[in-house]
Amino acid sequence: MTMSPVEERVLPRQRAEAAPPTSMLCPDFPFAYDDWIRHPAGIGRVPRQAHGTEVAVIGGGLSGMVAAYELMKLGLKPVIYEAEQLGGRMRSVSLPGYPDAVAELGAMRFPPSAGALFHYIDKVGLETTPFPNPLSPASPSTVINLHGENHWARTSADLPAVYREVNDAWTKTLQEQADLSLMEDAIRRRDITTIKALWNHLVTKFDNVSFYGFLTSSPLFSSFEHREIFGQVGFGCGGWDTDFPNSALEILRVICTDTSDEHHRILGGCQQLPLGLWADEPADLEYWPSGTSLKSLHGGEPRPAVVRIDRTGRGFTIEDANRDVRTYPAAIFAAQNWNLLSGMKSDDALLPQPVWTALERTHYMGASKLFVITDRPFWLDQDPETGRDVMSTTLTDRIPRGVYLIDNGPDEPGTMLLSYTWNDDSLKVASLTPDERLDVMLSALAKIYPGVDIRSHMIGPPIAITWETQPHFKGAFKSCLPGSYRYQRRLFTQFMQRDAADHHRGFFLAGDDVAWIAGFSESAVTTALNAVWGVVEHLGGGTHPDNPGPGDVFDEIAPVSLD
Repeated sequence: MTMSPVEERVLPRQRAEAAPPTSMLCPDFPFAYDDWIRHPAGIGRVPRQAHGTEVAVIGGGLSGMVAAYELMKLGLKPVIYEAEQLGGRMRSVSLPGYPDAVAELGAMRFPPSAGALFHYIDKVGLETTPFPNPLSPASPSTVINLHGENHWARTSADLPAVYREVNDAWTKTLQEQADLSLMEDAIRRRDITTIKALWNHLVTKFDNVSFYGFLTSSPLFSSFEHREIFGQVGFGCGGWDTDFPNSALEILRVICTDTSDEHHRILGGCQQLPLGLWADEPADLEYWPSGTSLKSLHGGEPRPAVVRIDRTGRGFTIEDANRDVRTYPAAIFAAQNWNLLSGMKSDDALLPQPVWTALERTHYMGASKLFVITDRPFWLDQDPETGRDVMSTTLTDRIPRGVYLIDNGPDEPGTMLLSYTWNDDSLKVASLTPDERLDVMLSALAKIYPGVDIRSHMIGPPIAITWETQPHFKGAFKSCLPGSYRYQRRLFTQFMQRDAADHHRGFFLAGDDVAWIAGFSESAVTTALNAVWGVVEHLGGGTHPDNPGPGDVFDEIAPVSLD
């Protein structure tokens, strides 16, 4: 197949593989970020006179750290502001004395299709291993508990026939309603022309359709029983019912980019990634001396929380919690977007009014987790009556909803995610203390696993979080409602400022809540790279002609406009 001029510019990597793997090549904007950041020409240059220029980076989560890391490599001086701790929703917690038994309070599983994310995972030398999703090879067994009845399985073939019927209905619905096979094949081949043609049609078809509406549009899901099983259990990483009110496009993006299954976890905890970027001393630095890191540029600590941002002339004046005031020619906002609305005083002139409206209309998913650390992976003990493991990865319609079991070795402490809940289920426990949550979950699990004494194996207190009650987050991640495509397009394309008024240039949004694919670390990385491209252009720099950036090819692969 002959590549179009767009594909030649967007995809510099040679296509040698006969059947390349699916990647997170987002169909709205199919730019190959993984190729861009690996290209020997680098991702850009700034004028020599701009070297050492300070650029504010607000938010020290993964997106902020990637942005700061790449700005530093270009010879700029990122100044990171962080209200709590570096890492954002990459937050790993362990009990004193047990560093390897990690509770991942936010991000915890990562699809290998996330090429840009794994570029940075590899750069800081982290190791990954398959995550024990339900029915995956990494889970020794799975129990599905619905309506008070247990179904034990190693693979989906062990489940009752109705579950296979639901799985078949889901597969066929994706083919008939969304041409899934064609889209997956186009993404594997990085065939930009076909991706755009298929996806732009789906956007106009499903913009106003909820995920539940997408299911019910198919006669294959005419049975309420099938829809209920699919909502409670789903396939891959768990049930889908908390996504039923969201836009069908949100789910289709996840499915066609192969991000819903076969995840990996980062050994030792995912917070090592942003902390690794903070401490890393890149060999390919412009301007800065060898041995420079983000940590050294900051004297060991980031700046504290931002309390006020004002546009002053062509720059931005930022006041932090210590009442220190600094002015910058450019700024990247990588914190959760609602902080601009309620967490700090933000100048209206930072963004055009349509972008402010889009921020207001952003919908965030809530999520809660409850962990315990155990003396060992006791769940692998055999039940003398059944010969099966005494506990399994669990999906249930009871209040815990999802139970995940992390085996750190036969003689090592184990990590039990006793409950992973979303939205309404998350709110049910939001006001409870960790100990109160533990009582609730153990009571529910005792009905699924009678006689299993989880509490006797605990070696420390329970660890809990509810992301919608965290003041600097206000939710787990965004997920668009039906009809919100236009708002999301405004947020994602905000980094393109060539045609913007002078007083709306130089301030860039980043983070997974401005990305198309919600709740995935890859999205935090790619929007950070968009913002870096924007800063480079704003300061008079640009990209190498052999390695154009996302803004250079924007007009050719831009998200479809519905206006």
